[in-house]
Amino acid sequence: MLSLALLTLKARKGGFVGTFVALLLGAAVLSACGILLESGIRAGSSAERYAAADVVVAGRQEVELTFKDLDGSTVKDSQSLPERVPLRASSADRITGVDGAEKVIADVGAPVRLVTGVGRPVPGHHGAGVEAHNWSSLGLGDFRLTIGHAPRAAGEIVLDTEVAAQADVRPGDDIRLMSTSVPRTFQIAGLVALKDGGAPRRSVVFLADATLRQSVPEASVQAFGVLAAPGVSPHRLADAIRSALHDDTLAVHTGEGRGRAEFLDVTVSGSNLVVLAAAIGGNVLLVAVFVLYATTSLSIRHRRREIALLRAIGTTPGQIRRMVAAEAAATGLLAGVIGCPAGLLLVYWLRDRFAGHGIVPSDFGLALSPLPFLAAVLVTVLTALVAVLSAAHRATRIRPTEALGEAAVETPGLGRGRRITGGVLLVLSAGIFVTGLAQDADFFTLVGLANSLVLVLVVAVAVLGPLVSRTAVGLLAPLLNRTGVTGYLAAANTRANVARLAGAITPLVLAVSFSSTVVFAQTTGLRESADQLRAGLVADHVLTAPSGVPPELAQKVRDMKQVASATGLVRSKVVALGRMLGAQESVSLSAQGVDPRALGSALELRPREGNMKALSRDTVAISTTTASWLGLGVGDTARLHLGDGTPLRAKVVAVYERGFGFTDVTMDHDLLLAHTTGKVDESVLVRSAPSAPSAPDLTQALSHLAAAYPGTVLRDGLAVDDQLAEQRANAWVNYLVVGVIIAYTAITVVNTLAMSTAARRREFALLRLSGTARGQVVGMMRRESVIVIAAGVGIGTLLSAFPLVLVSMAVSGTPVPAVPGLGYLAIAGATAALAAAGTMLPTRMLLRIRPVEAIGAKE
Repeated sequence: MLSLALLTLKARKGGFVGTFVALLLGAAVLSACGILLESGIRAGSSAERYAAADVVVAGRQEVELTFKDLDGSTVKDSQSLPERVPLRASSADRITGVDGAEKVIADVGAPVRLVTGVGRPVPGHHGAGVEAHNWSSLGLGDFRLTIGHAPRAAGEIVLDTEVAAQADVRPGDDIRLMSTSVPRTFQIAGLVALKDGGAPRRSVVFLADATLRQSVPEASVQAFGVLAAPGVSPHRLADAIRSALHDDTLAVHTGEGRGRAEFLDVTVSGSNLVVLAAAIGGNVLLVAVFVLYATTSLSIRHRRREIALLRAIGTTPGQIRRMVAAEAAATGLLAGVIGCPAGLLLVYWLRDRFAGHGIVPSDFGLALSPLPFLAAVLVTVLTALVAVLSAAHRATRIRPTEALGEAAVETPGLGRGRRITGGVLLVLSAGIFVTGLAQDADFFTLVGLANSLVLVLVVAVAVLGPLVSRTAVGLLAPLLNRTGVTGYLAAANTRANVARLAGAITPLVLAVSFSSTVVFAQTTGLRESADQLRAGLVADHVLTAPSGVPPELAQKVRDMKQVASATGLVRSKVVALGRMLGAQESVSLSAQGVDPRALGSALELRPREGNMKALSRDTVAISTTTASWLGLGVGDTARLHLGDGTPLRAKVVAVYERGFGFTDVTMDHDLLLAHTTGKVDESVLVRSAPSAPSAPDLTQALSHLAAAYPGTVLRDGLAVDDQLAEQRANAWVNYLVVGVIIAYTAITVVNTLAMSTAARRREFALLRLSGTARGQVVGMMRRESVIVIAAGVGIGTLLSAFPLVLVSMAVSGTPVPAVPGLGYLAIAGATAALAAAGTMLPTRMLLRIRPVEAIGAKE
């Protein structure tokens, strides 16, 4: 069978081009997603400040939640923590007592900002900011003192050479350091650099241990570096430390793990990358199955005479299935091998795009190994096998005596099995839609139902394809009949070949429905978020800075006579247990900390119930979406984990409506601030007093106050685009999925229509020999393509309307989604252009062949 399969591939190269290209694209995307997935799991960067430590003990940057699954089994799920988990200084004594530990050094640090003497903020390497650390931790790393001396006096500081060059300073010069207060002036005592002479990944300054505690009071123990005694291996020492500590909140690192302990941004972005890669790969695989099934079904349909002849001469169904399976395996293997190098190029492009949207750091390293490529090839071959065996199932089961007759005439109507399956899918779709409408704006349930609904509807259309095509022809054929002879011929052809028409319509429906649902779900969410931001921010002025503003600034603004209320705004994440469609799962929720006294004056979240001003260190307010997901209401107790892993049991005192524009959880400002890494506010919201002096006076006073904190700027309001940056990044990922869908659709549509058109060579020749002009044949095909386009775009649009109604109900409470006209025209226009090209280009090529030659050509 393998030799016969290879001969078939050689003889029918054109028929396998579309399948091959679809598989190649799938292999490229899957291998790229595999590399991203592995990179996210193995995320790390070479240790710098911890390079000399044999073992590093740091906080575990994830929280593990235990809950019951639907079947009653116990499930454990982890969520990454965005804030650095602090360590207790007392842990050093326990580590020191471990056999094999020669020396334990605590690394104490905190993010800071450097300012030159003229007030210019100094950016850190890659724009990641600057960290201050204790001088005694220098022995843990790969840094060496290149010039000057160690910081001895309270007013001395040591900089790394790169940040010193950025600030254009040298030993003996002054520089100002700002953390959570106004800048303090230090004299540069010396410079340090990596031993290899390269630039450090994160800019760093060093202070004497006592000076760090006094000047940067928010500095905390970030890790303990352990030097092993002579003859003790790092892995053996690490095992001994784990046994001695026996603490699930701590992580013990050796080798590459030391880099993960040092660079929190890489660890957090790696966790996010795992989720994104899995989501993109899953969507691509799902679309690939649809696409390949449509392509291989058409290929099998065009080979019905060949299969019929094989059955008539005694070939068994099993032999035919093995033959087509061998063809698919050979095609999939070749496509996978060629597609993987393309995936390597694609993954670097994706990494750069992710970095541009802030999903990963700009220097995020990719982990390359053979595993993603082997997995991509295997999945590509299996996908090809599943698609071709499903498509060939009916063709290989016909009896030999019926083979030639069935091959000559297209089977009318639908089989009983497809009718029943299609009916069940339609009933299921209706049930999902009605269930969604009855959920009373339960956002996460409705979004989950919407995603399921569009999938079930597309499958239903694929199953009921001939019936859908016949209905479309019944509606459009009367219009074609009025356009003359060519219209009459087009209508007659489409009536007689509804199965062929269904094969052309289905990929168009897939493209339009999936693309519209994904894109317009994002535009609907972004519209609602922007509207809520504009309506909820009632502050007159906003003080903000790229690296945050010190918390004391809000207090100084609040003490001004012209100000009615002011609050620092700090943001982070919290982790909780949610429930969707009856199943529990761990969820990461956005959180903000505000001064309760400013709620309603500087910030209006529109409470639905409860008292927002009752916020305290043991209470929280949650959005309506979060209340639905967590199953909580006013008076209930929320069990949360803050961004640094600290557990919190807080009473829910209010439920508010503007969660999309702001955050899922709102809590007391000081409570949330204490559990962030930087201990700074994102901004300060200011509401002027009704009896305040003129606005220019207040603006001048705020500007003068902001000048004391270099880098701080005064604005009239929060920049909506900046506040929606995370949502826009998520939307971009979904647009990427749409791009893959469109690419697959291009392959399928062009291949499907080109193969269908090429198979009509004899039909075109017969029409021309009977007196039909070349222009009339072109006109007939043009009108047929109109039916295909109108049906595909129309049905796809209709199918997307139902899930979009659910999404809109979830987001805004109204059934009208945000559908930009240009966006819809782009989706519909691209789909129509592909369909037209797939039909008209092969038609014009076939019409160049002389009719007498085409009529006698082999099939």
